[in-house]
Amino acid sequence: MSDLRDLYQEVILDHNRRPRNFGPLAGANHSAAGFNPLCGDQLTLHLKVVDGVIEDVRFEGAGCAISTASASLMTEALKGKSEEEAQALFEGVHALLTTGHGTDSAVPLGKLEVLSGVREFPVRVKCATLAWHTLQAALHDENRPVSTE
Repeated sequence: MSDLRDLYQEVILDHNRRPRNFGPLAGANHSAAGFNPLCGDQLTLHLKVVDGVIEDVRFEGAGCAISTASASLMTEALKGKSEEEAQALFEGVHALLTTGHGTDSAVPLGKLEVLSGVREFPVRVKCATLAWHTLQAALHDENRPVSTE
């Protein structure tokens, strides 16, 4: 189990050091901002959704290692997914972080499973879920910033 935990930590550190899909997104048609006052994490998520499919997704902002890694991992997982699949991923990750078990959804979590270790640190769960709650706001065109409080 220690080897698996070390691997998970390395993946999170790698995504923090070299976040994927970081920066503005030309042609975005959905966006939302999120803020975690506890940690100071701030991010803006940009989506390009065409015919119900997330063609592209990027994020901007600054945050702790877990927040940045979660956003980076999320953007990788979302590309090419339908809005329904994105919702299933949200539910699976949320369940993983809050109960320790993913959902039985048709969309496997895959690489997102590395976030499971965050559950051991309850105060950091908000860091890991910030990007995911911001995704919900972006998909539903909510205009007010998402807060983890």
